[in-house]
Amino acid sequence: MHRIVKRKDFLAAASGLRANSGPLLMQGRDRADDTAPRIGLTVTKKHGNAVVRNRIRRRLRAAVRDALPRAGKDGFDYVIVARRAALGTPFTDLVKDIERGIARLHSGSRRTPKPARDHAARDSARADGETLHDQ
Repeated sequence: MHRIVKRKDFLAAASGLRANSGPLLMQGRDRADDTAPRIGLTVTKKHGNAVVRNRIRRRLRAAVRDALPRAGKDGFDYVIVARRAALGTPFTDLVKDIERGIARLHSGSRRTPKPARDHAARDSARADGETLHDQ
């Protein structure tokens, strides 16, 4: 299992595809090469102290080792953003959630980040005295 360790790779995956899957948020991007898939894990401090976060990471690494060969595609980066529920979820369900999340990333039922709105046009209209209903 190859890991993502550089911040720029995490950010690139975060700006790519997204899919919710149970106690996880899956993020992914196509690197457009034929190398093995890479995985990155994120567990924020709001989920507990270092002991709890490391326990969640260990469970996720073990589940990914089981699920990635079946569900992952070469040339992709996957980032798993864990929620606290990942600690109490049965291991088999965790593996299924990872597989389901990867499948959602590769299928048509995925969510991409929303494009930034053009606030300049809206703000200029308000400066002229127009309301939102006038537009």
